[in-house]
This record gives sequence, C-alpha cells and structure tokens, in this order.
Amino acid sequence: MDLNAPDDKPTAPLAECDLPQSRTVLLLVDFINPLRFEGAEDIAQPALQAARMTTELKRQLAGQGVTAIYANDNYGQWRSDFRQLTEHCRSLDGVPGDMARLLAPGPSDLAVLKPRHSAFYATPLEVLLQQMHTRRLVITGLATDICVQMTAMDARLRGYEVWVPSDCAASERPEWHQEALSYLARVLRCDTTPSCAPAGSPEGGNAGHTDCP
Repeated sequence: MDLNAPDDKPTAPLAECDLPQSRTVLLLVDFINPLRFEGAEDIAQPALQAARMTTELKRQLAGQGVTAIYANDNYGQWRSDFRQLTEHCRSLDGVPGDMARLLAPGPSDLAVLKPRHSAFYATPLEVLLQQMHTRRLVITGLATDICVQMTAMDARLRGYEVWVPSDCAASERPEWHQEALSYLARVLRCDTTPSCAPAGSPEGGNAGHTDCP
C-alpha cells in the first residue's frame, strides 16, 4: 500500500467541519457531577437550584440559536467518555442524579473534558469557540468561586464578553458564592445579573441577555 498515494476522498479541513456558528455560547461547567468530594453535602442543594435555573436558561437560549457546550471535569479518568459519565450520573440517587437528568446534553450540544479548574486549560475549548465565531460566553455551573471563576478569568483574558448569571451557579457556602460574584463584577467586569431578573429591573434586566445570537 502506497501511503503517499493521493486519497480519492480527501477529508475536509478542520475549519470546514460542521460546527454551529454561535456568537454567544452557553457554557455549563461541572454540572454533570457525582458530588464525591469533601464539602459536597454543602453544595448539593444550591447546586440543584442552580441546575434548575440553568435548565430554563438553556431552553430559552436554545430557542434563539445559542449553542451549549459542557465543560466537565474528567475526574482523573483520561479514558472517560462524557456520554458515559452523563449516563452514570443519571443513574445516581439524590442531587447528582437529579442534576444529570435535568441537564442531560441534547444531540446538538458539544462537550469538552477538562483536567483542571478552568474550562480553557488543556482543552480544545478555545479552538471550538474560534471556529464558531463566538464573542460572548454565558458561564454557569459549579463552583462559583473555583471552576466558574477561573473559567471566567481565562475567558476575559481572551477578550470574550462574559455573563455569569448569579442564579445559575453555586458554591459550598453562600458567602463564597457572593464573594466570587463580587470579584467577577468588580475586577473582571463580568455581567452577573440573574437569569430570572425581569426586564427593566434595578438589577439590569435580562432582555438584552437572551437576545444573543
């Protein structure tokens, strides 16, 4: 076999692959989660409430053509598959199963597995966003003061507009959640308006937020 022979059916370059074009992307960080870590019992209920709010936000944004990308911890399993992880979490009792069933990815959703806190670190996320011509990220997930904050920091360093809806993220303690939101708003200039804020409210409303693509 001549390995140098031309291919009769050349594959398309990566840039021409069938990726959706989405100026805004919804990023879901670590919602698919077995919650097996110290402090998990403290974040469980806030995480479930954040998952419920994110489910509704995801539905609204999907109706406007916004693509969702799951950025999930691989929990040290380099051979893990995100779909298998989702099915495993869906089979669990309690909050982990509830969150996975609420936010199970759809057929058009994308996913990256991350080895550390930020969704950008050692993942193809940046390449995906460039090819999708994305300029704005809506970052949701767990925990506000760790993976969500670090992902937002990396996004801002790369020039993305960032909205972290305060009701679509959670931390182990309410004060940690609020401190992280304050940092995101004050230092990183992220929008932290809740997803449920009515248009024209003192919090800024979200009419402009959901008109995204």
